[in-house]
Amino acid sequence: MASSKESGHSKNVANFNTLIAFIVTYGTAYNPSKSSIFLTALQDVYRNASNSIGSVNEAFSAYNSAVAARKAAFKPFSKLITRVFNALISTDTNQEVDDQVKTVVHKLQGTRATPKKTEEEKLKLAAKGKVVNEISASQLSFDNRLANFEKLITLLAGIPLYAPNEQDLTITALINRYNDMKVLNDNAVSALTQLNKTRIARNKILYAESMGLTDLALAAKNYIKSLYGSDGPQYRQIGGLEFVPVK
Repeated sequence: MASSKESGHSKNVANFNTLIAFIVTYGTAYNPSKSSIFLTALQDVYRNASNSIGSVNEAFSAYNSAVAARKAAFKPFSKLITRVFNALISTDTNQEVDDQVKTVVHKLQGTRATPKKTEEEKLKLAAKGKVVNEISASQLSFDNRLANFEKLITLLAGIPLYAPNEQDLTITALINRYNDMKVLNDNAVSALTQLNKTRIARNKILYAESMGLTDLALAAKNYIKSLYGSDGPQYRQIGGLEFVPVK
């Protein structure tokens, strides 16, 4: 479903098309001195505006698809990491190695190596003059998860005892999984960049000062008011058409 903002942009363009349709009926009587509101100029602006709305819709669809693909790839990730860690600690690795890997696993899953202090514990420490600064454990942005996943793979690759028989837990499989996830994340980032680019272009066409669709529409309405009067039937036809910049 389109957001109210997106609907607002489309409404402005639709109203502009309606305005042009009425201007066409005025024939040669519509003869402004301002070239930017000539009928042909307004028709050009409408075509550009309509195309820009289409470009945004296409970019938005591509962005949603890229985000959905990334989400699907990352959804089972935490369970995979748990299996990887369990595969490691089921071997004869020492505690130091296990702890190194556990630190990265905690970052990947957004958990803490030590439990977060309760408010009561913080008050007791504060009474002793100790300030408690707890950094958020969540490092679950897609970029951070990929960076920590790469660290985990590097750690595991350096542990000879990590040699699981399960194909999807092998170093090769994890590297392939990382590469696939990185491509999907890059695609989502690229799609967002393209979406923002098309929105900027659309907003320029619709809302640029004096030459944007909304300002031109208001100028054309004012000319029609001067031509037929505010109480003339021609102006009453288009007087209620709204052209509002969408914030």
